[in-house]
Amino acid sequence: MKVKAAVVEEIGAPWTITEVELGDPVAGEVQVRLAASGLCHSDAHVVAGASPVPLMPVLGGHEGAGVITKVGPGVTGLEEGDHVVLAFIPACGTCPSCATGLQNLCDEGAGLLTGQAIADKTFRVTRDGRPVIQMCLLGTFAPYVTVSQASVVKIEKDIPLETAALLGCGVSTGWGSATEIGNTRPGDTVVVIGVGGVGINAVQGAKFAGARFVVAIDPVEFKRKKAIEFGATHTYASVEEAAAEIGEFTWGKMAHVTIITVGEIKGEHIQQALSLTGKGGQVVVTGMGDATQSTVDLNLFELTLLQKRVQGAIFGGVGPRTQIPKLLDLYRSGHLKLDELVTTRYSIEDINQGYQDMFDGKNLRGVVVYTDADR
Repeated sequence: MKVKAAVVEEIGAPWTITEVELGDPVAGEVQVRLAASGLCHSDAHVVAGASPVPLMPVLGGHEGAGVITKVGPGVTGLEEGDHVVLAFIPACGTCPSCATGLQNLCDEGAGLLTGQAIADKTFRVTRDGRPVIQMCLLGTFAPYVTVSQASVVKIEKDIPLETAALLGCGVSTGWGSATEIGNTRPGDTVVVIGVGGVGINAVQGAKFAGARFVVAIDPVEFKRKKAIEFGATHTYASVEEAAAEIGEFTWGKMAHVTIITVGEIKGEHIQQALSLTGKGGQVVVTGMGDATQSTVDLNLFELTLLQKRVQGAIFGGVGPRTQIPKLLDLYRSGHLKLDELVTTRYSIEDINQGYQDMFDGKNLRGVVVYTDADR
């Protein structure tokens, strides 16, 4: 079928609305009619060339939810009409990582930026007979997607799909960075650097886990105000502004956990976070940086003698088949804010404006909403 799609044609170019050919599902795949797609900074990394892809164009988008319209041979546990969230990390369930409980590190994730389908290593999206890469093997900047069942999590039909879409990346990643990887405990002090679509969920995750102090650091006043609504006890515009006061209200103990969720992580952010972290504490590195960047600022004296840790995190440290249903239960019980995360809704034609609003700090999360006119 031919579908409207937002693609990036070359590094540094804006998103272009074009028509692509979407293949039907083969064995182990489903086709999904999407209701919405979140606008995440990770797609902007592809545009900037910070996340390497083997070819262009790229069909963007990796946060989506919708309804299954077709089911390929051999698919189990899914059928037409099911409501699903697409997870940007597939979980095959059988590779060594999945088998040892690390579904967020599924071996199929090695192909996320190749565009080659898990089922047969061919391309499910083409244009004029040439392959188009699906971001994270999803490509949710189109109203229909054909994806592996490993990337699909079934949800209850009464959950609003517009907000459920955010569980496929931002919510799960931020929440788990505080609660799972960060292992926040009651009474802890948690610092979140960068309060966008991921960081705001680290804030509410830390609050839910019982942190005494939740400190949100972001230069944008709008985001600092929103952080208070989501559970922050203190907000600051910069690390420098926060440092002295954190030392004061923690009686010099500093943070138990510092989570870096800036849109584009730089080498200097590591030491900045480490300086806010107390003895035996942990820095959780959740934000993405340039794939070619391998230099960081790190005081080794401080790292060793104060027994601090620096820990990477993907999808919040939890597999999507565990995390997404759990978070939906928390949403139902009122412990997780989902609807409040959506700041602005856009049509697919307005996707460049959506990303500009993200860069300008106007959104917690912008969402592309699909209508019948897009199909």
